[in-house]
Amino acid sequence: MTVDEILARLETLGDAARRKHNAKAGAPDDQFGVKLGDIRAMAKELKADRELAIKLWETGNVEAQLLATLIIKPRSLSADELDALTRSVTCSQVADWLNSYVVAEHPEKESLREKWMEAKDRWAARAGWHLTAGRVNKSGDGLDLPMLLDRIESDMPEAMPEVQWTMNNTLAAIGIHHPEHRERAVAIGERIGLYRDWPASKGCTPPYVPTWVGAMVKRRG
Repeated sequence: MTVDEILARLETLGDAARRKHNAKAGAPDDQFGVKLGDIRAMAKELKADRELAIKLWETGNVEAQLLATLIIKPRSLSADELDALTRSVTCSQVADWLNSYVVAEHPEKESLREKWMEAKDRWAARAGWHLTAGRVNKSGDGLDLPMLLDRIESDMPEAMPEVQWTMNNTLAAIGIHHPEHRERAVAIGERIGLYRDWPASKGCTPPYVPTWVGAMVKRRG
């Protein structure tokens, strides 16, 4: 399928109500309102294709970019190419799929993480904290957790919302997986109070750190 054919098909799958919902969540105007499951189904049909993925990304269309993250092999991108893609993201949903399916699987993700942790660009910084949260969740080996807590405490209140999200995830990960730092992580969450009133579906844990940490620690026994 060509890029034009894919865009035409995505458009037919779009839904006005979902498009409106996406817009409220911060999606740009260039989106069709396609269900994420439909995008995944298309990716299975198309299979891996680096060149097609790049062309889809360059359209700037949200669904095309989401599709691109599913059909590009991380190793087919150089670190510089991935850095450029990361900084060209236009909304959080695309950022999260890129970070989860491409960035997290890239062989140079650690060097990129270190670079992005100092970035002023919101999407690069979001990716850096996303990778850091992932490392904390796994073991945290090699990370200076007290330093991360210092930085979160000082920087998160004034950070851009896109960055606050993954900083908050890192804070929660420290509290959940590292008991020696749990009290401080929860205290920081209480003082900063991000997502305190965030609505959560039944059975879900809201991202307010004190609640999140308490629920996960209880669940883990």
